[in-house]
Amino acid sequence: MSGRRRGGGREGRRAAREAAGALQRDPYLTRSVPVYEVLGEEGLATIEEHAEILLERVGVDVVDYPEGLEIFRAGGAEVDGTRVRFPRGLCRSLVTEHAPASFTQRARNEQRSVVIGGDHTVFAPVYGPPFVRDLERGRRYATIEDFRNLVKLAYLSPNLHHSGGTVCEPTDLGVEVRHLDMLLAHVLLSDKPFMGSVTHPDRARDTVEMAKILFGPDEVGPGRPPVVLSLINANSPLSWDFNMLGSAKVYAEHGQATVLSPFVLAGAMAPVTVAATATQILAEAMSGMAFCQMVQPGAPVVFGTFASSMSMQSGAPTFGTPEPALVLLVVAALARRLGVPFRSGGSLTASKVPDAQAAYESAMTMYPALLAGTNFVLHAAGWLEGGLVAGYEKFVLDADQLGASRALLGGPALDENALALDTLLETGPGEHYLGTAHTLANFETAFWRSELADNTSFEQWDEGGGQDAVQRAHTRWKERLDAYEPPAIDDAVAEEVRAFVDRRTHELSGSGG
Repeated sequence: MSGRRRGGGREGRRAAREAAGALQRDPYLTRSVPVYEVLGEEGLATIEEHAEILLERVGVDVVDYPEGLEIFRAGGAEVDGTRVRFPRGLCRSLVTEHAPASFTQRARNEQRSVVIGGDHTVFAPVYGPPFVRDLERGRRYATIEDFRNLVKLAYLSPNLHHSGGTVCEPTDLGVEVRHLDMLLAHVLLSDKPFMGSVTHPDRARDTVEMAKILFGPDEVGPGRPPVVLSLINANSPLSWDFNMLGSAKVYAEHGQATVLSPFVLAGAMAPVTVAATATQILAEAMSGMAFCQMVQPGAPVVFGTFASSMSMQSGAPTFGTPEPALVLLVVAALARRLGVPFRSGGSLTASKVPDAQAAYESAMTMYPALLAGTNFVLHAAGWLEGGLVAGYEKFVLDADQLGASRALLGGPALDENALALDTLLETGPGEHYLGTAHTLANFETAFWRSELADNTSFEQWDEGGGQDAVQRAHTRWKERLDAYEPPAIDDAVAEEVRAFVDRRTHELSGSGG
């Protein structure tokens, strides 16, 4: 693991500490505005009915996981070979009767713990890209150094509430051991909540064991607030595999939270229409959430979805288009009717670089997520090239824009200061408000301000170097990394976690089996 990096000067280190400390005051968003509904009761009930028909008549396949088939059978499902069909209402009843409507995911710094569900929104960074990109070095395979850098940037970003999971794939490490170094980075380089490994049930078990070292063995288990949240993807359409369900079982039996999330490109992995895609997503997500309740009633789950469309001309995935936004809004309403938290993506783009296309597609995917009342927004910062790339500049640009969400979801205030009646009465026609006592008292906090946007005159901008947003973002992430200082952690705990990683790495690399 890379050691502490010095530099950046006193002001840079102070700015980094202030950025990291901001979340201690408010580690997640709480919405005060209503969610946006696109379907009424009749439409949502029809989709629910069709999902039940789909689960009953077609069901789901469970691939290479006989134990999973037996869990479904014992839970009341009908198993025929690898096909699992569900009596009408079975999945829904298991979820509504047992799964919590919201839960707190603990962070090792308790002030960074997040509430997932209800009126709350949590932002987490990009997840899964095998490549990274920055302005100087271009597009390249991601390494463990890149992974650590992105964890540090998430820690230093006050508008990201969560450290995330696989913020990029460190391809310089073997698949069998890389999860250990990724988890170690989340544990030591940040004190925000993090996500666990799901690429094999044994890696999920490693995650749980590391969590027990970090939080204490008595703090990790059923009946305790979860300390790990993990992403379990269905193989759409209507299929689950050993790695996903096996990992979900490990987490559920230890009381840890999972996001059961169909991954859908409409037109290829689901029908082309909004209603039919939402039907399939509901069926897949309910089957996964029901599985977790069969393993451990009361296990915290999140109804997840990643739904986008594809070009019918090229077959490439597209982002920022209207139809996936409608799917998101419909599925969010279906999650509320089930009474469980909801997850979606945000800041998604097919653009290869952080250009105008990346900006408008990211906005067009983030704002529906906010309007839908999404509780956990994954890929909120850094996503490029359809998820193949984590962009350094895109990461800090996205994280900056997330700051506006607090003001948007908070809604308009109606207290005496907000109504400002005295000021309205005292300022006559044709006069301005620049010098009023009300403006002078509020000007520092009246409007959200971007840290990266340039609002100066042309002459000031030109004299300052004439940089565009990407160039400014490049400077910003380098300054932040240069000024980074790791959060405090008990030395004994840190050493025990390192020792676990060293031992498991030795075992998995061949010397120990």
